[in-house]
Amino acid sequence: VQLQASGGGLVQAGGSLRLSCAASGRTFVRDTLAWFRQAPGKERESVAVISWSGGTGYYTDSVRGRFTISRDNAKNTVYLQMNSLKPEDTALYYCAAAPKGTITSRLVDYEYWGQGTQVTVSS
Repeated sequence: VQLQASGGGLVQAGGSLRLSCAASGRTFVRDTLAWFRQAPGKERESVAVISWSGGTGYYTDSVRGRFTISRDNAKNTVYLQMNSLKPEDTALYYCAAAPKGTITSRLVDYEYWGQGTQVTVSS
């Protein structure tokens, strides 16, 4: 079972990036999927969560209105569209899957994790 995150990079403040996370090894269509991030010296935090149907989402306050999480169950892939990026968005971004299917932002509820993709926003 593997989650492969991609799409990170270096961007100027105000710019956009789109992260992708492709899952393999099992189907994730009934899982809750999420993006987390971890900045240097800080704890990993939940950024956005999407239900198995794609109909319910959660965003941490600092990204609401700028980031959009979506999923394509046919491709076993989850996305994070990040607009109006700020230097404080700089972090290693991880995708994760929670097999129970409930909306949750708790790290302990996520069983499968991607390797992380670096997002750096310059001022």
